[in-house]
Order: sequence, then structure tokens, then C-alpha cells
Amino acid sequence: MFRSKTCGELTIKNVGETVTLAGWVQTIRKFGAITFVDLRDRYGITQLLFGEELNKQLEENPLGREFVLQATGKVSERSNKNKNIATGDIEIAITTFNILNKSETPPFTIQDDTDGGDDLRMKYRYLDLRRNAVKKNLELRYAVNRSARNYLHENNFIDIETPFLIKSTPEGARDFVVPSRMNEGQFYALPQSPQTFKQLLMVSGYDKYYQIVKCFRDEDLRADRQPEFTQIDCEMSFIEQEDVLQMFEGLVKRIFKDVKGIDYNETVERMTWEDAMWQYGNDKPDIRFGMKLCNLKFPQHTFPAKENISSLIESEFAVFNDAETVVAIAVPNCSEYSRKQTDELIEWVKRPQIGMKGLAFIKCNTDGIYKSSFDKFFSEEKLKAIAHAANAHAGDLVLLLAGAEERTRKAISELRLEMGKRLGLRKEDEFKLLWILDFPLFEYAEEENRWVARHHPFTSPKPSDIATMINNNPTIENAAEYLKHPYANIKANAYDMVLNGNEIGGGSIRIYQKELQQKMFAALGMNEEDQQNKFGFLLGAFEYGAPPHGGIAFGFDRLCSILGGSESIRDFIAFPKNNSGRDVMIDAPSIIDNKQLNELQIKLDLK
Repeated sequence: MFRSKTCGELTIKNVGETVTLAGWVQTIRKFGAITFVDLRDRYGITQLLFGEELNKQLEENPLGREFVLQATGKVSERSNKNKNIATGDIEIAITTFNILNKSETPPFTIQDDTDGGDDLRMKYRYLDLRRNAVKKNLELRYAVNRSARNYLHENNFIDIETPFLIKSTPEGARDFVVPSRMNEGQFYALPQSPQTFKQLLMVSGYDKYYQIVKCFRDEDLRADRQPEFTQIDCEMSFIEQEDVLQMFEGLVKRIFKDVKGIDYNETVERMTWEDAMWQYGNDKPDIRFGMKLCNLKFPQHTFPAKENISSLIESEFAVFNDAETVVAIAVPNCSEYSRKQTDELIEWVKRPQIGMKGLAFIKCNTDGIYKSSFDKFFSEEKLKAIAHAANAHAGDLVLLLAGAEERTRKAISELRLEMGKRLGLRKEDEFKLLWILDFPLFEYAEEENRWVARHHPFTSPKPSDIATMINNNPTIENAAEYLKHPYANIKANAYDMVLNGNEIGGGSIRIYQKELQQKMFAALGMNEEDQQNKFGFLLGAFEYGAPPHGGIAFGFDRLCSILGGSESIRDFIAFPKNNSGRDVMIDAPSIIDNKQLNELQIKLDLK
């Protein structure tokens, strides 16, 4: 056998035993006539002691970093113990060893604090995976996977695979397409999710389905996106929204317990989409801290105003007067910010990714005096009233942004998160769950003058809104009046789960009646022919006793990254793509030869 023990399991209890280890050489330290070698495998690190006789053999046949080594010896107690590793109380006095394979000098150090940059480590990902930090990420990913499967199995869900080669039905993100050699001129698509298949499984009577499954979207990438990603995909029959919320709160709480040792006993807060947008500026708020938005001047075309306090900012100050919206947050205990600190915040909001022209502020000093960056336009009494509206207290700093509605709303939301981070309010070891409910069913695409689905075309309206949808024509006669159309107020029977300001799961109660599904497709601009060409199989299935059903899909990679304290899902994927969608290790995507193109009846026209 190559080994009798691993490099992570030996303790003081094993002293006197003769063992054989195998692994990779981490470090080599020579001290006169003896040599110490740290041997590493997946399970840990063990120190090997090569005495004088074996040291001579090492001089003739020297070891190098990342050599694959087999060594046999006796477990001894270390004189200089290392409390930082599990095997730090012992070492192995080696009697025989065998170099199983040599290694070139690696392009970066295989340690937690490596000297390799992202590009280099991606190119040599098989070496990067040897690092303990990466190994811990993949172990956490496996633990989340195992916990989810155990919970779903215990609740009578069945794991059913669905196809990867399917029909392209472009709605939303772009499909990855695959040419079919046996069907000339035709293409498969890779699934963006198993959505229609899991609904068909409900029609087939499999009332609790799940799959931990690869999904594919051809979209622009960032830290939390990959062209191929993994979902915990689930569907249930004969349920209502509350059944789904309860079941999958349980799933996430179970994962917290199994993976992080956290008993999440508190009630998961629920918030409507309108309240989330009004109070936090986005539909996935981080509720670990306050700093809710104060909408001093807000247009009505996004969602109804809760109150009208625009009179507070009436003045000759053009920055506020000319803006579509003015929004403020009260940052606790920051009224003593220096000019340098406020200037730095102004530069922060001017960055291209934030896109604002500037930032205004009010200092609520502890002595009761209010000072601002726009003093000459407002009396101190007016400043005090604005600060009070923003829920500021003595010692707080009120930050205000003004401009176009969408950009300003996104910017104030990002500024709130940034200030929460700077003040230490977004702790990695603190987890806060939230349900977002009552989304609009439709969004209005002004450039196309039509409705689009906020979630997807299979999401059901709230039961109270079904009649509104059935009894009204979706056509918009006057684009400027779309808010007055009955469809603008229809709520989706949908829900998102948010964790620490990240959407980790989303789902809905589905449409299961053919007539309502046809009405939904028509609202999205599909005529009867389009409906049959794209989704005839689903409409046909609904004619054969489809049960009420609904489900949810969790972003598995994102959930792992949050639990692991990372902002990038790439850290939790064994072989990820870079921000250009390339695998730089295997150099993919790549050109294929003309023989393959000819077999596929494809001719490239590259310009």
C-alpha cells in the first residue's frame, strides 16, 4: 500500500507507531546533518525528520517543492510543538522513503498566502487547488451539497435528472446553442434552468422534485456570475406560497446548522417589494443594519410614495430643484468626519461604477448645531427638519444624492452598503435572512412598447389579480400612460430569499391552467404560432390534469461563497471561467477544425 495514514490524522496518541505517509513536499528545512520536510496531502501536514544517514541520500537525490513522496517511519513527540496544525505535537522519524514523482518549480507558492495573482492561479488551477484555502472552500461546498440533499431526502423529495440538450426558447438571457450534426441546420440549447421540465414532472405526478444541477447563461460576467453555474432546483405540487416559504426556510436553516454550526432560531422577516425599494433602494436589502432611505423627492413611476415631504428641500438650490429624485441616509456617529473624509466620499460616488456628479451632506453635531455642504441655500431649521426626516440623531452624518431616479436609487443603495462596510456593520459571521414578496408580475419595456415578465413567463399572478389579467387586453395604447394600465398593478405570486444583501433563491407559484398561460404569453407579445413553436409541449401537458404547483431555485455557488465569507463565487468552483468566460487552463473556448465544421454543415463568416 502507498500509505497507512494520512498527513492530517496523527496525534500524540500515535507515538511509537510505524506508519507510511504519501503526499506532496510543502517545505524543506536543512539543519546540519538533519533535514525536516513538511509533507502535505488533502487532510493536512505532517513534519518528517530525516536523520544523518538518510540526509546523505537526500544530498545525492535532493527533494524539491511539490515532489510526490512516500515515506515510512516511527511517530515521535516533537520537541518544538506547532499549535497551528492538528499534527503539531508529533513528527515522523523516517527510516525509508521513495520519490514517486518529481516536480518542476511551481509558478507560485502552494500556500494560503500565495505569491500568485488571479490570472496565474487560474492558468495553473490544478496547482491552486492544492492550497489549503481553496481546499476549505471546496469542502464547504460539499458540506452544503450534502446538507441540502439530506434535508430534501428527509422531506420526501426525489432527485430527478433533466436534459442538458434542449430547445432554445430565448426569453431573457441568451442561450448557449449546440449544433446538431444529425439534424442539419438545427440547434440544441443548453438550459438556463430546468424550469419547464420540473413543471412537466409535476404534471407527471412527482410532487416533490429536486436537482442540484448545472445551468447555463450566455451573459456578461462579474464576480458573482459564471457562464455555467449550479442551482438547488426544487418544485412541489398541491401547495401554496406559505408551504414553499416554510419548507425552504427549513432548508437554509438546516444548512446553517450542518455547515456553520449556527442555530438560526429567529423568525425570517418578510418584506414587500415596494417596501424594499422604498426603504433600501433595491430588492435584496442587507438588513443586518439600519440606514434606511429617506426619499425627499421621488417620482411616482416606480412604486407608490409612502409620504410626500418634498417641501423640505424647496429652495434655490439647483442641484435639488433640477433632480428627478433626492434621497438621503443617516450614517450613525459620523458627524465628526473631516473635510478629507467627506471629499473622499464625494470622489467615491463619482466613480464610473456609481456614476453620480457629487454628494451633499449634513453634519448633526453633538452640540445641537447643524452644518451642511449647502448652507447658503437652507436655514439651520430646514437642515434640522431634513435630518429629522432622515431619522438622524445627534452625532450622525446625513448623506444626500440627487439626480435621475434609477441611477440615484442604485447609487444611494450602494453608498448605504459601503458605509455599512466601513463602519463594520456587515459582519461576515453574522447572517440575516429575508423574504421579498409581492413583486410586480410585469415590467414595461418602453423601447419595445410591451410588457416583459419580471421573473419568467410561468409565474402566476396573485390569486386576487387573476381576474384582472384574464379580463383585460394587454395592449398599451399610449406608451406615456402605461402606469394606468391594469397590468401595471398586477402582483406576482413570487418570492425571493435574501441573505446579507444577496439574492440566494427565487421562485414562484406557477401557472398551471392552459388559458392563463396563453394569456401570459400573449401579454409578452407572443402570438398563437409563437406560443406553439416555443411552448406547445407545455400547453399540451396542461390539458391533461396539471396540479397546482410551485417551487424555488437557490444559487448554490452564491450561497457557498456567502457562507465562506467571499465576494466571488469563483472561489467555490473547482474549475471556474474568468471574467471573459474563458477557461485559461485548458484554453477554452477554442477554434474547431474544418472537418468538424463540415460535419455540422456550418460555415464561418468572420469579419
